[in-house]
Amino acid sequence: MQNVMAEQQLYSDNSLLLDAREQHVPRGVVTAHPLVIERAKGSEVWDVEGNRFLDFVGGIGVLNVGHNHPAVVNAVTKQLGLVSHACFQVVAYPGYIELAQRLNRLVGNGQPFKSVFFTSGAEAVENAVKIARAHTQRAGIIAFDGAFHGRTLLGCTLTGMSQPYKQNFGPFPGEVYRLPFPNAFYDVSDEDCLKALDQLFAVQIAPERVAAIIIEPVQGDGGFLPAGADFMQALRRITEKHSILLICDEVQTGFGRTGRMFAFQHSEIVPDLITVAKSLGGGLPISGVVGKAAVMEAPLPGGLGGTYGGNALGCAAALAVLDVMEHDNLISRSNRLGEKLNAHLHQLAQKYACIGNVRGLGFMQAVEIIDFETKRPDSMMTQKILDCACQEGLLLIKCGLDRSTIRFLAPLVTTDSQLEEALHIFDIALARASGRFE
Repeated sequence: MQNVMAEQQLYSDNSLLLDAREQHVPRGVVTAHPLVIERAKGSEVWDVEGNRFLDFVGGIGVLNVGHNHPAVVNAVTKQLGLVSHACFQVVAYPGYIELAQRLNRLVGNGQPFKSVFFTSGAEAVENAVKIARAHTQRAGIIAFDGAFHGRTLLGCTLTGMSQPYKQNFGPFPGEVYRLPFPNAFYDVSDEDCLKALDQLFAVQIAPERVAAIIIEPVQGDGGFLPAGADFMQALRRITEKHSILLICDEVQTGFGRTGRMFAFQHSEIVPDLITVAKSLGGGLPISGVVGKAAVMEAPLPGGLGGTYGGNALGCAAALAVLDVMEHDNLISRSNRLGEKLNAHLHQLAQKYACIGNVRGLGFMQAVEIIDFETKRPDSMMTQKILDCACQEGLLLIKCGLDRSTIRFLAPLVTTDSQLEEALHIFDIALARASGRFE
């Protein structure tokens, strides 16, 4: 009986569970907030002590349709009673094929496209690189400073941040090259980046040796930096000129987050390959590469796949997510909520000198926190703001090279009243962290 009572106390106390976490989970896995979540619904979560929080992290951009959306729960429950796992490399099943058909239409817009599914965003990125190299018979891959493409060995090689992603994990795969990413706030222009590409071609790798350029249309972990339409169009022209593939990493930006189904659509271009994950599964692990049919056919039979790639439960969840996106018109809602959030963040920037910049597309918005005297990134102030927001019931996380950007990744199903409540809490957090009041 004492053991049962001790276990009940453990699982209803944040501090006891977090102590157990420290004992049994390595420090390499970071937990941003000192909370243990017990249940969730929509844009809200409750910890094991019963405290409610507004979740404006959304599993780091995974939950565009919110926690435990009934359509996703029903689809997965139904699939669980049919086939939970079979491995598509052994036998096919309807969900995988239907999901491929729907994504091909959404991305290709009438052009012939094909899709293959995996488990994580990093797997999607790695396989996009494999497909690009198979198609072009070239090795070089160009990525960007500040990019995040996953935590696998190739993923962190492509990632444009040193700590903590690279540290002493090398040696890293070769034939990966890097460019600066446009950042108007720090005076890095489109022209600067395109000149750097010309220089890269001139002194490091000739364009005829480059298989692909991979880019996030809006950098996620790098600071919520949008690549403008002019820059994306220039990249598309350059890649087409040199028969280089353009890969758009839509792992975080996809499925309505930026106010379009995919962020590349803001630039009116068609990439050769896109990677998808996160919100595709509505909380279940599934990812994919969607690409032009001729490119996708390059790997030999058996060259792609994975035991859990395109798992039947993940496919069922993804199909339900696409239904919800369409039936609830979440792309329109992303734009409306994004406009409201952006406008309010600009108002807060007038009120608090520590907000140096407000930026984003759709409901993918962020503020950069600076020292108001030096105008340099202020990571300590950023953390203070996040801690104060958490104490008041709002979950947010940081990003950027200096970890001085606060990102908003609330579900697209967030209600107007929830957004207003979150902005009120954020105002309080800014005031307390900056010393406006105690």
